[in-house]
Amino acid sequence: MAKKKFNLYLTSVLLFMLALPVICIVVQAHQLNEIYNWQLVGKWFLFWSVGIRLFIAGLKQVIQPDFTAKQIFQFNSDESFIVIRELGFANVSIGLIGILSLIKPAWNALAAIAGGLYFGLAGLWHLLKRPESKNEVIAMISDIFIFLLMLFYFIYTL
Repeated sequence: MAKKKFNLYLTSVLLFMLALPVICIVVQAHQLNEIYNWQLVGKWFLFWSVGIRLFIAGLKQVIQPDFTAKQIFQFNSDESFIVIRELGFANVSIGLIGILSLIKPAWNALAAIAGGLYFGLAGLWHLLKRPESKNEVIAMISDIFIFLLMLFYFIYTL
């Protein structure tokens, strides 16, 4: 029987898009005796899924562009690294807005727009071009999931 390879990318996506936000939502609701609502859900998904995930992904793209180039997009040329690094700078920037929204709640709607739009467009692009790798499928699904969450959260905040 073939041994299955551990997918660190899938694990990190599941942590930032599901496990860590849900843990924070449950803990805050329990500690403060709050009810579960879009404000609470949006706050923590914005922090983890947009903020921390994009910030870390951006750092990885800046420092190690070959992972995104080869493992996500199936680019085999080092020529793509300059563009991947520039994508990393954008991800760090949007991620930082998402992180700071935790301490500056007035930024939540704008961070949800920036992060949600980014994930929505990225997810749509993955969908239209048809994913070529398992990691690209993971990226597509998580991008669309986060887009929908940020859309509902933004609508709630109106």
